Amino acid sequence: MSSALEISHLSIAFEQNQQPIRVVDDLCLKIPRGKTLALVGESGSGKSVTSLAIMQLLHKKAIISDGKIELELKDNKKENLIGLNESILRKLRGNKISMIFQEPMTALNPVKKCGPQVAEIIQIHRNIAVKELKNRVLKMMEAVKLPEPERIYKSYPHQLSGGQKQRLMIAMAMANEPELLIADEPTTALDVSVQKTILDLLKELQVTYQTSVLIITHDLGIVADIADELAVLYQGKLVESGPAQQIIQNPQHAYTKALLACRPSLTQRAEWLPSVADFLQSDQEPVINLVSAETRNATHEKLYASLPILSVQNLEVKYAKKKNFLGKATDHHVAVNGVSFELFKGETLGLVGESGCGKTSLSRAIIGLHKANSGSILWQNKNILEYSPSEWRHFREKVQIIFQDPYGSLNPTLAVGLAIMEPLLVHKKLGRQQAEAEAVKLLEKTGIPATAFYKLPSEFSGGQRQRISIARALAMNPEIIICDESVSALDVSVQAQILNLLNQLKREFGLSYLFISHDLSVVKFMSDRIIVMKDGDIVEINEADELYKNPKNPYSQMLIASIPGQSHSKPV
Repeated sequence: MSSALEISHLSIAFEQNQQPIRVVDDLCLKIPRGKTLALVGESGSGKSVTSLAIMQLLHKKAIISDGKIELELKDNKKENLIGLNESILRKLRGNKISMIFQEPMTALNPVKKCGPQVAEIIQIHRNIAVKELKNRVLKMMEAVKLPEPERIYKSYPHQLSGGQKQRLMIAMAMANEPELLIADEPTTALDVSVQKTILDLLKELQVTYQTSVLIITHDLGIVADIADELAVLYQGKLVESGPAQQIIQNPQHAYTKALLACRPSLTQRAEWLPSVADFLQSDQEPVINLVSAETRNATHEKLYASLPILSVQNLEVKYAKKKNFLGKATDHHVAVNGVSFELFKGETLGLVGESGCGKTSLSRAIIGLHKANSGSILWQNKNILEYSPSEWRHFREKVQIIFQDPYGSLNPTLAVGLAIMEPLLVHKKLGRQQAEAEAVKLLEKTGIPATAFYKLPSEFSGGQRQRISIARALAMNPEIIICDESVSALDVSVQAQILNLLNQLKREFGLSYLFISHDLSVVKFMSDRIIVMKDGDIVEINEADELYKNPKNPYSQMLIASIPGQSHSKPV
């Protein structure tokens, strides 16, 4: 089988302290023509650097010390992309090779309407009349199944949903029918149902246009659904490659086994999730104990025999859609539509649903970051919506929140130890020495060494920053922690470590969690019960395992059917 692109003995390094640090080491890859190759590995494995090398978009400090990247055109000519002058590369990019970036909002021009952005890609490479150009853009928007192409043509990117923005990026990438499409984590931040439609769309376009696809991901569930071939990168080196289904069903390298095992199983319930280190630091695979149905039932019987710690009753949250000239709302969007549920001490209550279903509005109403319009939230037999400002301050000590983006929720100019000390000094009125000792304990409890106390957030990895956010949430000795998509941006192995840590802290501190995520396999692993929300309503509440085995509501059934890699999942 001929190759659309062949990488031979590629080595890439970055200069650090006047020393070259190799990030891609002697990489050899072939992307078969008309097929999909998945490049898999954790952050720092060299995946994105490889894709940028193909596009010749590497930072000027990058050093390609060896190797070739040869693009095979349809006339059987080969072009080594390394060292090509910029004018030739401009003719290839967006034409013969296209790329879908991980974050569409940062890749799209926020001040330019969507239609002209797609048209620009075509205009650069094709001599085409204005009227025909618009028709071609609208046709491409239809091909990627964007609703109301005429409206979206005239819309700005911020007026589109996450899934629509990603479809627009795909339309731009496919506008000139490229021979090679690179998709860099194209579904990471998307809801599970939107993720499925995007993956189905990529498969459909690949077959229709006979485009070769290089998909970069850390999620082997996605690979199972879309890839023909699989290549696994670890610390810049290719450790395993071959037919995707063969590797997923029978991985040979310890690192590949670890990536598969880090994902929570949908068929069995493990006590904990292994990490990459558990596989690489020993010749023996880790033994993972399973939680029996009897043990889980006994735990739940004890858990639900007590009174709830928090009771939400008929809660409604509305936002103004239109206002009159006096500033009074004349039309509303109902984000949370009279929902009711209870949270028990020591329980993890999962909350799932697509973007816009009301998950975040509900969680922020509970903590007082959004004003509830009606209903009640009972805490210690008192409605917190009637609290005075001083009562709210006390309540917020007991209910903390961990946000999705740890870097955005930490002060970039404040050392992490001082960020944890701050609430101890302000709310607990501790002395500086005592607050510092307490902050060090919390850092160490969450796996961050005391020596990191005076480091800034930028000096840590994503997983470490999330640990610091957890330490800060624990500083006030809370009873409830709201986890709002707190692991969705992390690699599967780092995600496993954070989930294990949350479960450990839950047992140690007697915490209750409201766990919000679009990753349904993660929610199942973490939760005792799960709430499913749609359009502001709760459509189903059930015990987590029972919900996955026997979902009652059609919407719940659709969400569970959308989980990637189900037909290839293996029990832990």
